Amino acid sequence: MTEIDSSLPLAGIRVLDLSRVLAGPWCGMVLGDLGADVIKVEHPVRGDDTRDWGLKTGPTNTSYFDSVNRNKRSIGVDLIHPEGLAFVRALARESDVLIQNFKVGGAEKLGLGYDQLKLDNPRLIYCSISGYASDGPEATRPGYDLVVQGEAGLMAMNGEANQPPLKFGIAAVDLFTGQYAAQAVLAALFARERTGQGRRVELALFDCGLTLTSYYGLEALAQQSDPPRYGNSHPSIVPYGVFAAADGPIVLTVGNNAQFRRFCEAVLGRPDLATNPRFATNLERARNRADLIAIIEAELAKHARSTLLAQLEDLGIPCGEVLGLHEALTSERAEEAGMVVRQKTADGQSQVLAPPYRFDGTRVPVRAMPPSLGAQGRAILSDQSGYAPADYDRLMTDGVVARVD
Repeated sequence: MTEIDSSLPLAGIRVLDLSRVLAGPWCGMVLGDLGADVIKVEHPVRGDDTRDWGLKTGPTNTSYFDSVNRNKRSIGVDLIHPEGLAFVRALARESDVLIQNFKVGGAEKLGLGYDQLKLDNPRLIYCSISGYASDGPEATRPGYDLVVQGEAGLMAMNGEANQPPLKFGIAAVDLFTGQYAAQAVLAALFARERTGQGRRVELALFDCGLTLTSYYGLEALAQQSDPPRYGNSHPSIVPYGVFAAADGPIVLTVGNNAQFRRFCEAVLGRPDLATNPRFATNLERARNRADLIAIIEAELAKHARSTLLAQLEDLGIPCGEVLGLHEALTSERAEEAGMVVRQKTADGQSQVLAPPYRFDGTRVPVRAMPPSLGAQGRAILSDQSGYAPADYDRLMTDGVVARVD
């Protein structure tokens, strides 16, 4: 049996993660971070698709896979084989949550649909993630983050005004869909405490992509056209964005007129800017942003980044460095927060980002590093009602489950 940390909110909850790639596994990882026992079911030979993406971190692991599969146990099972399918159905009977992102109708063809599984487990929370609404005309289209970023207008609102549409640096639609899915599962678990009944939860990447447009989306609807793109600048607040100091970029956010006055007087040495009617209020600064930004850029370029940041902090003006990704992850701030977790493994050293959640002042732990393919298969099968440890060797010989040492 896996150890239960009773201090975590989802201790004692078992999640059967049949999903792959990003959105579904992210949902499973969130639930695992919060204390659930997450059993990741993978193809017994190739595993999750992401075991072949990114940088190699072990015999069957990659950086991509590791980013969404901490706090899980892995078992490789052939769902096409009758015995493999029977075993997964047995797992579902004793699970609280199931996550799947098969093509629409795929789970039902296997006998793993919600209406099929709830007959044996009416308390099951069943989470389906698809590309598009399962009851719409595009239900059978596969869902890909990059495609949805284009279709949902996210590329059109991202980047500089004089450049082509730009995707987000990460698979934002997949990640937010996984987070939304975890929220919905938690709500369904809470409702189950009152009703005793499970629920079917459905998420579509396209729906979540549109949701991400948030205030930009509502602005587009209000003006019946696309809002301008401002790159690193703010559409309404000036000055607000990334500026080049003499030795590197800084983030500067001047949020009100009082801050702007202090900024002009003490940092730029240009009190005349604060009294100039064209710049005195934020509305005027926004109207005349091009002229003002040119002046600010010229003045800031004369000073070192450390000098500017110290001055801005003393004045109570929000600011910060623009760090490289590796620089940020290895910064003193990240180290003090414990945001990078490293553990020795049989294959060397594994490292993952820590969960962001804290309860009663303590960050939830990384209880298990991302598993190698099928690593916990023998234990998972042995824990399941109706199966004995010797069954794993037989199923392994027959190719039903992943081969492990």
